Amino acid sequence: MSTRKATISLMAQPEDAHSPLAEALARVGDRWTLLVVEALLTGPRRFNDLLGQLPGIAANILSERLKRLEREGLLVARPYSERPPRAAYQLTADGRDLAGALRLLASWGAAHTDPAEAPRHHACGTPIEPRWYCPTCDHLVGDEPDQAEVHFV
Repeated sequence: MSTRKATISLMAQPEDAHSPLAEALARVGDRWTLLVVEALLTGPRRFNDLLGQLPGIAANILSERLKRLEREGLLVARPYSERPPRAAYQLTADGRDLAGALRLLASWGAAHTDPAEAPRHHACGTPIEPRWYCPTCDHLVGDEPDQAEVHFV
C-alpha cells in the first residue's frame, strides 16, 4: 500500500475505530510528549533539566505532559524534596519500550530532511535502515512480493 493510500485509509476510519496506531497516538501522539520521552531515554531528569533540554516548551505544557505520561504508566515521578515538592522523572519499562518507535520516526525524519543526520552503523559509518523482521519465519517482511502490506492485529 502506498504511503498516500495508507494515509487516506487511516483518515477514513471512524473516530471510534481502535487500531494499534490509534491507541499509540492517543497515548503519545503529540510533539512534546515524544520529545519528553526522548529526553528521558538517557536517564532520570528533573523538571528544570527537561525545560532546558526541550527549547520552546512552556513550563505549564511540560507539567501537563509529565502528568499525562505518569497517568499512562510511561514514567514515574520520584520525589527528591518535600519543601518545596520536587521530583525527578524516570521512564518505566513501558516508556523505555518507545525507544524503538522513536528511532524509526527519527530515521524517517532524517531521510526526509537531512540525510547526514540519519543514524549510522558505528563500525563502518553506513546509514542504517530499519526493517520489519519475522523471527518465526526468519525473513524480512516487505521483501516478499506477496507481502505488500503489513497488517496489525
